[in-house]
Amino acid sequence: MSTTVETRSERSAAEVNEEIRALWFRSGGTLSVEQREEYQRLVLEWAAAPQSAEAA
Repeated sequence: MSTTVETRSERSAAEVNEEIRALWFRSGGTLSVEQREEYQRLVLEWAAAPQSAEAA
């Protein structure tokens, strides 16, 4: 699991969403403090990510 901040801005919202889902799956539904920080970072990245045409 990477602890560095992802700087790639070309990741789609779907890609970031998949990482968020994987984080929740690995945690068993309860996030630790460290995982919560990662989740918050991912949500911000997801919100800023380009939406795929498939979602339209």
